[in-house]
Amino acid sequence: MTATDTLVTLHDTRVLRCAADGPVIDGESAALDLIGDAYGQDAQLVAVPVERLGEAFFQLRSGVAGAVVQKFVNYRLRLAVVGDVSRHVADSPALRDFVYEAGQGRQLWFVPDEEALAERLRPTTG
Repeated sequence: MTATDTLVTLHDTRVLRCAADGPVIDGESAALDLIGDAYGQDAQLVAVPVERLGEAFFQLRSGVAGAVVQKFVNYRLRLAVVGDVSRHVADSPALRDFVYEAGQGRQLWFVPDEEALAERLRPTTG
């Protein structure tokens, strides 16, 4: 965990909130480093600022997004990409579909900010 990553609890979920200026997550190795940090902190979800993701992550044919997400799935750890991805989505209908589909599940979310993440983690009543 870098000195500026923080562990917070949002609605009973332990979240490793990554700093925007940390190492770029550009493949499986970087994902595993982050997963190790999260496990060391007993986090259930990792919130990664969009600035931490390399351009290749947003080019689906590169395979980077798939490899990173698969590592999180394998380790049963949720991932939230926090920030504005509109520029990337505007350039790629496939990425737009990927972001939409991710939003329907519980493993990977794309949220515009920390408040939206907290809202997604809020327990539903009904």
